[in-house]
Amino acid sequence: MGRIASGGNMDTAVIDEVRAFVVANFLFGDTARMPGDAESLLAAGVVDSTGVLELVEFLEDDLGVPVADHETVPANLDSIENLARFVERKRADSR
Repeated sequence: MGRIASGGNMDTAVIDEVRAFVVANFLFGDTARMPGDAESLLAAGVVDSTGVLELVEFLEDDLGVPVADHETVPANLDSIENLARFVERKRADSR
């Protein structure tokens, strides 16, 4: 699996999956509106409070990552990089 520098040592496959989900489900395919990987999805108007619930469902159902209520915070869910780091951390914890 590839790694990218912008997120430290993040797996590009996870970044790509999360980015593709956001583009398809919140931007309806409009990649021109996609914020940078480190930018806030909430501040950019891409995701709202309902969208956070959709992100959680995606993480749990599609990526197999359980999300506890106390983990639904911006540090975990507010950017592509935060989401990818959260996924990788949860996967590492389950090993």
